[in-house]
This record gives sequence, C-alpha cells and structure tokens, in this order.
Amino acid sequence: MLTPPEALYTQQVRTYLGLLERGDVAAICALFTPDAQIFSPFLGWMAPAPFFAKVSEASGRSTITPIDVCVSTTGARRATGYFIYDWMLKDGSAVRFECVDVFEFDVNGLIERMVIVYDTHPIRSTVGDKYA
Repeated sequence: MLTPPEALYTQQVRTYLGLLERGDVAAICALFTPDAQIFSPFLGWMAPAPFFAKVSEASGRSTITPIDVCVSTTGARRATGYFIYDWMLKDGSAVRFECVDVFEFDVNGLIERMVIVYDTHPIRSTVGDKYA
C-alpha cells in the first residue's frame, strides 16, 4: 500500500524536529535533497550541511516542543512544522521562541527547500553573533 503524500510529509517534519532536537546533523541532512536550500532569518540562504553544522556548533542541549504539522490543502508538496524552540547556546545562554519551518518536498518526499520563520527581535540580544 502506498503512503499518501500528506502522511509522508507529516512524518518527515516530525522526524526532522526530533533529529533537530538531538542535534544529529548527518541524519538531518539525509532528509534533504543534494541541492536543497534553507533560509534562516539569521544566516540567509544556505545548503543543509553547512547550515546544520553552524546550528550544531552554536548549540548546547535544546528542546523542541511540536505544536502542529500542517500540510498544504492546494496539492503542493508542502508542509509546515509549528513548534516552540528552547534553544540553549554553547555558552549557556538560552532563548525560547515560536517557530514555523516551511518545507517543500520533491516527488520522493525529500526536503528540497526549507524556510525558517520566526521573530528575531526578542532573541537578537541573547544570540548576537554567537551563531553568525
């Protein structure tokens, strides 16, 4: 039996959030196509491997609390993950914020584009250049 695309996208987002919380860079990158791009409010457009390496280098133990996964109702290969990110930086600084990651998938369910959306204003004073 084939898995409906919506179920696959939902599972990919949930898997991604779990791996992000664990900081498993190699496993996270395996969810992406080889030419995937990620947009970060702090870092701009990047390929997955250097982006998640930067996240890992800057991060300590972080917690992700999933709120919802929403799949496109227009037939697009798109889903969003809505979550709370309790981000602990390596220096012990902590920030908490709501985040929405918008995922676009290829025909096989790999992530080919991800746009990270959150309000950076409340966390810029804590993060500063520790992540840049």
